Amino acid sequence: MRNALVWIAVGLLLWGCEKREPAAAASPSSSASSGRRIVYIPKNSGNPYFDSVTAGIRKLCDERGIEFLTIAPATPEATSQIPFIKDQVQQGVSAIILSPNSVDALNSVLDNARARGVRIVTVDADLTGNESHRDAGVLPADFDKLGAWQIEFLGSLIGYEGKFAILSATTDAPNQNRWIRDMKEALRDPKYAKMQLVEVVYGDDKPQKSRTEAEGLLTKHPDLRAIIAPTTVGVEQAARAVEAAGVYPGGPNARGKGVVVTGFGTPNQMRRYVQERIVPAFALWVPSDMGYLSAFIAAELIEGRLKAEPGTRVDVPGLGARQFGPHNVVITGPPMIFTRENIDQYRF
Repeated sequence: MRNALVWIAVGLLLWGCEKREPAAAASPSSSASSGRRIVYIPKNSGNPYFDSVTAGIRKLCDERGIEFLTIAPATPEATSQIPFIKDQVQQGVSAIILSPNSVDALNSVLDNARARGVRIVTVDADLTGNESHRDAGVLPADFDKLGAWQIEFLGSLIGYEGKFAILSATTDAPNQNRWIRDMKEALRDPKYAKMQLVEVVYGDDKPQKSRTEAEGLLTKHPDLRAIIAPTTVGVEQAARAVEAAGVYPGGPNARGKGVVVTGFGTPNQMRRYVQERIVPAFALWVPSDMGYLSAFIAAELIEGRLKAEPGTRVDVPGLGARQFGPHNVVITGPPMIFTRENIDQYRF
C-alpha cells in the first residue's frame, strides 16, 4: 500500500472546566497480563480521526500484551481532559497518551501524574512551549513547516489566486493555532500575492457548529474561492456546506470556478465528496501510524528500554527508524494527498 502513496512535490521540498461524565471507554485488551496499562485520552469523543489513532495504539498494545483503554471528554475545552487524567492516575495507569486540548491548562495535573511514575506521551498535538510537562511528543508532521505546506497545497488547487477562509477547530487547539500562524506568515511570500485570507472561523470540532460556520462564510463572502479546514470535522462539514449550496467547482450555483474545499480529513469520511468531484483533493498523514508510534514509545518507556532524549534513535516495527528531536519530539511523516485516483486504496 505504501508504494501507492502520493506525495505532493512541495511537501517533500519543504521537509528538511471539567466534564462530569466520562465518554464511553473501550474495553481493555484481552491479551493484557502484565499489569501494565496504557490509556489514550483524545481531544474529544465522536471524532473519526481519533478512532484511527486509537486503532494504532490498540494494535501495539495487543502485540505487547499491554492493557489498553481509551476515554475522552465529550467536548474539547481546554480543561475538559483534567478529570480523566486524574482518574486514570488514581487507578494506577502506567502511561497516558494524550492529544492535549491546551498547551498550558494541563501542566499541573501532568506534573502530578509524572511524580507518581506515570509516563506521558502527547500525540497529534503537543504542549508547545511547555514540553517539560511530558516525556515525549509524537507529531504527525514537522509543525515548523506544515503551515507553509498547507498554503502551497491550497495554492496548487486554486491556481494561486483568490480569496479563502480557514475553518479551524477550537481557539485553544495548539496544533491548529500554530498552523494558522504559520499559514499567515507563508502568505507573505510574493508567490501568494494573489491569495487573500479573508477570515478565520472556529467550529470547535463540532459538526453542526462547523457546518454553520462554513455556511456563514459562503454567505458573507460571495466571491470566496476556497475554504481550508485543517481538522477532520471541519473539512467534512465544509464539503457538506458547498454541496448543499451547489457552489463547489462545477456545481449548479457556482460562481466562476466555484468554491474549493480542502484540508485534513480521513479517506472514509471524504470518499464520496472526492469521488463526486465536490472536493478535488485533501491531505492527511496516516493517523493509525501515529498512534502506533506513540504507543511504541510509551511501551518502551514503561518497560525501561528507552530513554527519551534528543538524538535517540528507535526502530519501530513496520515504520522504520525514527529519531527524537528537540523537546523529545518524534515526527511520524509528511502528509499524503488523497485524490480520485488513489482514495479507494485507503480505508481509515
